[in-house]
Amino acid sequence: MDDTRYYRKVGGDDLGERFFAAALAALRAAERRPNVGSPGLGELCDLPGLRSWRVQRFPLRWYYFIGDDRLDVVRLLADAQDLVNLLGDRAG
Repeated sequence: MDDTRYYRKVGGDDLGERFFAAALAALRAAERRPNVGSPGLGELCDLPGLRSWRVQRFPLRWYYFIGDDRLDVVRLLADAQDLVNLLGDRAG
């Protein structure tokens, strides 16, 4: 995971490990309660069903769709990215 490498580079192994654990915990939480994820960006970009779940203590979110018996993960993206333009181009 590129984000793990980044956090290891800027903060050492401990920060990289904390990020990886937090990202995995967030993904597992979204799997347990997928409907609780925010639909805001999906609605804004006209992507029905797209939801997001924040990684605690890090500025990233998992983006996913709810499948019949699984999450269909789109990506783990930083909050600072221009997601409206990134996803809006794909929605049209």
